[in-house]
Amino acid sequence: MIINTFKYGKYSYDYYLIRQDRKTVALTVQPSLSIILKCPFDYDAAKIERFLKRKWLWLEKQLQYFKKHKQRIENKEYVSGESFLYLGRQYKLLVKTAKDQQIRLEKGRITVYTNKSPQDRSTNKKLLEKWLEQRTKSVFTSRLEEMSEKFNHDFVPDLITRKMPKRWGSYLKSKKIILNPLLIKASKDCIDYVIAHELCHIKHKNHDKKFFRLQESIIPNWKAVKEKLELRFL
Repeated sequence: MIINTFKYGKYSYDYYLIRQDRKTVALTVQPSLSIILKCPFDYDAAKIERFLKRKWLWLEKQLQYFKKHKQRIENKEYVSGESFLYLGRQYKLLVKTAKDQQIRLEKGRITVYTNKSPQDRSTNKKLLEKWLEQRTKSVFTSRLEEMSEKFNHDFVPDLITRKMPKRWGSYLKSKKIILNPLLIKASKDCIDYVIAHELCHIKHKNHDKKFFRLQESIIPNWKAVKEKLELRFL
């Protein structure tokens, strides 16, 4: 899978190109706004360009539709009925009045128990964000410890969570790993892949053959997991 750019007039689109053993061309737009084009192995660049030009209006309409949908998802109101992505699954939010404030993950729902009004969006948001921050630290720490056991390093890197606009993770020479907190939305296999990728950098700084051999020995299906992470959770 590679990333190409398609330009049409004033518009420019980055898309994932996947060549497969197939006879037809398929163009899809994910809710994450990822554009995926699947084509036969022998489909050349000129044919791809002509195909995308024919599909330009459809592509733009799809992107506009999902942009509106994504905006609605991102502009949360923190009231019952909304859905939140956590560890690769969508959970419905349920807000209930209770004496003690707490949050529970139960029966496919994230239940917020609050001693305020269930319509108090500000309180609901604070409770949910605090819980998510705690769960993020707990999950990341657990996955880092488990993945570190697969390597023969003589230390476990310190963990830092930090929002990064274009990266899921990073390894620092100071023996620290940075993970993007947004990664908590992804499934555990995706989290493990990102952590393993950064742990490989302890031994191999560059993405050379030795790096990828080590990565594949730890995560044999890393290409499929990387693709899922990029297409579903970006």
